[in-house]
Amino acid sequence: MRRKRSSYLTPLIVILLGGLCLVVLAGLLGLEIAPRLATADFGPPSPNLDQFQKGLYSVQLLLKKNAVLQPLDPLGSQKVVQIEQGESVNSIALDLENAGVIRDAGAFRLYLVYSGLDKGIQAGSHPLSPAQNALEIAAAIQDANPKVLSIRILAGWRLEEIAAALPANGFSVSASNFLQAASLLEGESVLPDYAEIKGVEGYLLPDTYTIKREATSSEILGTMLQNFDQQLTQDIRDGFKRQGLTLPQAVTLASIIQKEAVAPDELPIIASVFYNRLHKGMKLDSDPTAQYALGYNLVQKTWWKNPLNASDLNVDSPYNTYVSAGLPPGPICAPGLAALRSVAFPAQTPYYYFRARCDGSGRHNFATTYAEQVNNACQ
Repeated sequence: MRRKRSSYLTPLIVILLGGLCLVVLAGLLGLEIAPRLATADFGPPSPNLDQFQKGLYSVQLLLKKNAVLQPLDPLGSQKVVQIEQGESVNSIALDLENAGVIRDAGAFRLYLVYSGLDKGIQAGSHPLSPAQNALEIAAAIQDANPKVLSIRILAGWRLEEIAAALPANGFSVSASNFLQAASLLEGESVLPDYAEIKGVEGYLLPDTYTIKREATSSEILGTMLQNFDQQLTQDIRDGFKRQGLTLPQAVTLASIIQKEAVAPDELPIIASVFYNRLHKGMKLDSDPTAQYALGYNLVQKTWWKNPLNASDLNVDSPYNTYVSAGLPPGPICAPGLAALRSVAFPAQTPYYYFRARCDGSGRHNFATTYAEQVNNACQ
């Protein structure tokens, strides 16, 4: 019986080994032939891949040929897709698929690695279309000079800081050119129906903007000013009127509050302090207004000198609310929407004073009397 069973097993083993050899041979031939076929369809593989990787990626790409070579939507319209600095290839591919630009994130990533284009992706805003195939999109995101760029304007920036950020983010305009263009704008050239506005300081709303790289200073200013006009809802405008403020007065007050506050929930409380002081005829005594009046500090390399000394608080300027009563002549920075809303809808409090807490949190202790304010000083 043992000999008979062995006689049955021997041919079976031979057949299995033969089959395995055929599979291996086919695989080897595939890895040899596939790169030639893939090169014809997708271009040459990256020289950084070894022979086995070239064959393996070629086979995988050929299996996903349609997903790579066929656009998602031949009639699709262009979309702007943001690629962040340091974003992974997997994340970029998924973002493009979710944005409706490519068919298959996995196939797209595979092509990037196969071609070596995964090493040259540029961060920034890229105009892409689902009418492009994966090869065209992969080439487009290699562009070191995309046609459109994104810039984030932070709440509390003064005009000079916004100007400096433009060329730093790749825009063609210089800071000096932007400031010159801004200086020519006032009245209704800033915002429609607001002839009393004296300049653009305070009206370039903090936000993330996607703008053409080659946009002129006037075009950039127009985009930012239009955004301010659109975002300033009617309820906020009505709130300013209920507080007895014109738009320039409200934006000026909001700009001071923006620089004073760190915690967003304190914005309406700080607004109430300044309203209480204004109604009582007290000076605002706001450090940021003295900082604005002082201008650029060469030693600290900042527009906002900190800390301030006694002589700084006495700087002779209509913007310095330690020496000048009432509101400054205009805004000192770009207030965010939350600061603007705090002016329209302030808290109702008995406070006339506030000072930073001693714990480094950036929050404030509020006081009704000067004696309480003194007691709140750090020891």
